[in-house]
Amino acid sequence: MVATKDAFFKPKKMSAQEKAEQTDATARDILAAEAQAREKKTETLRALRMAQPVQIQPAKAQKSKTRKATPHHS
Repeated sequence: MVATKDAFFKPKKMSAQEKAEQTDATARDILAAEAQAREKKTETLRALRMAQPVQIQPAKAQKSKTRKATPHHS
């Protein structure tokens, strides 16, 4: 086979509809790959979180809502 530019490049121009379809398909592939990666990451993080021991924290004493008077310095 002889290497010519016709073998590597398409000699005809794509119509606007063909370009739109190709762009749409590429965008859908990218979005699907990102969603799959996000789901995999979520599953990994959930598994790590579930593997951690449960820590029960003691209830904190509530601070009083009244303010203490502060002395004014002149």
